[in-house]
Order: sequence, then C-alpha cells, then structure tokens
Amino acid sequence: MGTRWSAQFHAPAVTDPDPIHAALAESVDVVDRQMSTWKPDSDLMRLNRAPVGEWVPVPAELMEVLARGTEIGRLSEGAFDIGMGDVVTAWGFGTHDADESAMRAVLGHARPVTHEVLDLDGESLRVRKQVPVTLDLSGIAKGYAVDRMMAVLGRFEITNALVGLDGEMRARGLRPDGRPWTIALERPDYEKRAALSILELEDAAVATSGDYRHWIDVSGQRFSHTMDPARGGPLSGTLASVTVLAESCMEADAWATGLMVLGVQYGQELAQDLRLNAIFIERTNKTLRQIRVGWSHGQTHLN
Repeated sequence: MGTRWSAQFHAPAVTDPDPIHAALAESVDVVDRQMSTWKPDSDLMRLNRAPVGEWVPVPAELMEVLARGTEIGRLSEGAFDIGMGDVVTAWGFGTHDADESAMRAVLGHARPVTHEVLDLDGESLRVRKQVPVTLDLSGIAKGYAVDRMMAVLGRFEITNALVGLDGEMRARGLRPDGRPWTIALERPDYEKRAALSILELEDAAVATSGDYRHWIDVSGQRFSHTMDPARGGPLSGTLASVTVLAESCMEADAWATGLMVLGVQYGQELAQDLRLNAIFIERTNKTLRQIRVGWSHGQTHLN
C-alpha cells in the first residue's frame, strides 16, 4: 500500500519471532493484493473494470471492507464515500499525475452516492454496480490491515502489543512497565513533523485524517488528498485534521475521513450523535484550536 507497517509486542524470551513476522507480513499482503488501486490485478481493480450490472465474485476480506465502507457512507450521509476513485485520480493522488480536463469533468458535477448504487451479496460473496463507479478503499483498507495484524498476534497468544500502518495504530494490553502505549498526535504542519499532544492507548485503535501530509500544488494553491464527494474535488476550509479513537482501526480510519469531510460543525454534531471519540484541530488566525468530542474510551488519555 505504498507505506510501511510495524509491530511491537512482548512475548516470552524463548519465542521465535520469524513465524510471527511472516504471518504479519502475509496479513498485510492479503489486503494489498485485494484492495490496492496501484495493482492492476487486485480484486478491487478487477471489480472496477467490470461492466455495470454484472455480478463480480470477491474475496471475503474485500466484502467485509466494502460492507463496512458502504455502511459508514450511509451513516455519514455520503461524507465518507468509497466511490471517489475517479476524483482521486483526476487530482493526481492515484497512479497518474493531475489532469486538468479530468478535474473539470468531476469538479462540481452531480455523482452517485456509492452506498446507494453498489449491491453487496454477502452470502454469495459477490458485488454488482448499478451505475459506473470507481471504488477506492484508501480511507478504510489500511485500518483494516492493522486490525488483521492484531488478529495475527492474538493467534500467537500475544496480549501486549502495538501495531501500525501509515499512522493508523492499534494497541492491546500494556507496555512491560504497566503503562499504556504512547502515541504522538502530530501537529498539522506542512513543513516539519512534530508532536502536538500525546495519546495513551490501551485496547483501542486510533487514526488521523489531515490536510498536511499528502497534497499537491496547482497554480500556487495547495490541495489536500482528502476529497469532498459533494464537490468532486479536494476539501477546503479551516479544518486541519481529525483523529478518531475506536475499538477497531477500520472504524477509526473511515470515521477520521468522514468527519474531516463533514467539517468542524457537522462533524462534531455527528460524532456526538454516534458517540464517537474524536479530536478536531482547526486552523484559526495562524493558531490551532483543538476540539474534543467524547474521548471516554477505556484507559485512553489526551495529555
């Protein structure tokens, strides 16, 4: 998926780490093979190429992510949409450079809401598109991969661990000193990496969506990689990042994107309605304003 994964865990000294490493690598590779938009032969790209109206068989893992992605799309009223692949590509965040003609084709034009036009047959593991739609799971698949890594460690009876992929993290248990796992919440800075706050995690997952790491410059204007389905283009506004805490990393990953798209006001309202734990960081007059919603999950603390 174009990034690195990591795992820290504590086990008896006699434990052979090689089988664990191999199983972790395979768990991530499965997600990459099925859900990558960078691999033309992935199951997701095969589904994207399929004709409208044709049922396409898919693996169980891909079906699980599609099902949860469309459900979060429904709950967010389309703010989180897994059918933004054409927009992502047009703006240069896919496998090709930005294309002005493609930008014009998607910007400001009405588009289908993916959770309304994608038929999922979970029992038979098959999917059908009702209208042309290009699926992109970048906002949820990495979190799912993190959950798969933690499941691998569970099979090896490892109860104290921290796993991550591209900033999406999930913790289980505690560190050897009995303290929670420590995670830095990054300052939304375009130029350098620095910590803004510290999170302490125990049996929880965390993911952040922001405008400061992946962006392009078009005619001197900076555009973030997060796409607004209603606009057909990159987000605009004062919201710099959203961090979500959840039981699963797949949930945290998707909701971080969805709340980012909704913005400060509507994102807060939905997070409160759904009892999500979230941190909104807004840029105001060259300063940062931090807004916390919920944040009552287990032993997690914001310092």
